[in-house]
Amino acid sequence: MKQKIILGWVRIVAGLFVFSFGVHMTIYANIGLAPWDCLGMGISYHTPFNYGISMTMMAVGILFIDLLMKEKIGYGTIIDALLTGNFVQLFNSLDPLPENNNMVLGVLIMLCGFVFMALGMAVYMKSEQCCGPRDALLVGLGKRMPKLPIGIVEVLLWALVLLAGALLGGPIGIGTVISTFGAGVVMQIVYNLIHFEPRKLKHKSVIETTKDLCAGVK
Repeated sequence: MKQKIILGWVRIVAGLFVFSFGVHMTIYANIGLAPWDCLGMGISYHTPFNYGISMTMMAVGILFIDLLMKEKIGYGTIIDALLTGNFVQLFNSLDPLPENNNMVLGVLIMLCGFVFMALGMAVYMKSEQCCGPRDALLVGLGKRMPKLPIGIVEVLLWALVLLAGALLGGPIGIGTVISTFGAGVVMQIVYNLIHFEPRKLKHKSVIETTKDLCAGVK
């Protein structure tokens, strides 16, 4: 059990790394930020913090919403809140490629980014140590709208996030529209191809996982 939990943590970090690379690709596309990134960048405009720290602060805030929705908070939730924004900031800082100024190429790069994001989410969710703050919010909303495909639920969520980001002055472009309506569709296609349904996972909270970990030590 202990080995399974630790391997789960490795899976979570690896999945978040892949997911963050996907987010970086949507930013590098340079055709407008995806809703969550638009909101994170908007927050950075009104605070002394950079994008990475702003995203981390936002993730912590969303944790409280997840708790109100009675979603489980696990190690995966905490690791996601602490690492994802900073992973993206790392990719943004290290990116050696020249700025993209081609609209068609930008759209292709953004769509590829969506694929990496969906795959990264699937990798870390399969550890069943709970979703990251934003994904827990998505799954929580999905449970309350069971007749809607999870991809459509994400479209609705992203539209709301986009409104908040726009009000804070976050960068908006054609890529923002594509992200709002396209990311959920791409995610649904990817999950159909790999036969993955996040609402069927049986996540364990921090308390449950810690008990299993302590039992394994004994």
